Amino acid sequence: MRNKGYILLVIVYILTFGFILDINGVFAGSVVITDNLVINVAFLAVMGVLFVFSIVSFIRLNCVTGALARAAGRMEKEYEEDGKNLWPEYRKKQEPFGSSVLNRQFVKYQKHVSAHTDKKGNVTVACPVEDYINEELLNQTGKTHFNANISGAMTGLGILGTFLGLSMGLSSFSGNDIFTISENVAPLLDGMKVAFHTSVYGIFFSLVFSFVYRSQMADAYDKLDRFLAAFREYTQPKVLTADEKLDAMLLYQSGMAASLRKMQETMQGTANVQVKGVEQIVEQFLKHMSESMGADFGKLGTSLERSCELQRDCSEDFRRLSENMQKMAESCSTIHDAMDLTMKRQREIEEKLSDTCERINNELYTLSQARGLYEK
Repeated sequence: MRNKGYILLVIVYILTFGFILDINGVFAGSVVITDNLVINVAFLAVMGVLFVFSIVSFIRLNCVTGALARAAGRMEKEYEEDGKNLWPEYRKKQEPFGSSVLNRQFVKYQKHVSAHTDKKGNVTVACPVEDYINEELLNQTGKTHFNANISGAMTGLGILGTFLGLSMGLSSFSGNDIFTISENVAPLLDGMKVAFHTSVYGIFFSLVFSFVYRSQMADAYDKLDRFLAAFREYTQPKVLTADEKLDAMLLYQSGMAASLRKMQETMQGTANVQVKGVEQIVEQFLKHMSESMGADFGKLGTSLERSCELQRDCSEDFRRLSENMQKMAESCSTIHDAMDLTMKRQREIEEKLSDTCERINNELYTLSQARGLYEK
């Protein structure tokens, strides 16, 4: 119940306020309006106003983080039903969260993804949702810039009350002998009461608020991390990476080379069949014509033989064309090998970059730990 820690603030404040009124005789019916009572009530009223603003911001923050937690659970459940990425469903989904703040940010995210989606529906650029739903959004919702200073303000008010009470007591303290000094002891003690009371509940409120504030923010960041993890795993659109694009191009080139080889084989077979067919037709034709018409068709036979030679030349041209196409296919294969080598080098560079990022993250974590120790 870390997200309900602000209830502790209300309970502690009410108990402290009641204690101050009780020691000043309010509940006993013997109340006397004194400087001690007026100053303590005024200080508690100021602290109460600060607490009200903080509690309102905590409630708003809980509404947002609660919506994140529910959305993460819903995504996990929907993914378990069919095991498919949920982005097609969330791509144009209206108000997927129970919070207007989150819904506005998610609409911006949807527009960003749509701007980087091609006609085939492939996302071409990585679109992390944490660019829109992140710790900065929670800090704005929970008024972190305000709440981070409340603990110091409580301590400061306690110290201010201390000096104010001492000033009140010393201002009424006068006299040069023991008799006049003894008459001024009571005002001095009243001033010390003010100093003591304001210091005690100022520091006490500072400690309690610091505990509640840290618990609230820790719970909020934990729910945010759970949502981001669930969104990345179940919903975030898959990006068509450079390797996948290169694979697709290589596959296309392989298919093209295979088509060229088939075309070459087909053309070679067709040319050979045509040559053989023409030769058989010419032989049969010359035979029949010689038998029927005699040697007058000798010239015709010579012309047909020349036609066969021309057909052979045509076949040779087809052969050369086939060889050129074979060379083109080999060139495509060379390009394919070069692209494979490029992919391999890119993967090596990615691994080196990954190692570098990991080392940087370790250094940042170490600095963060050192900073935490310094702040403590």
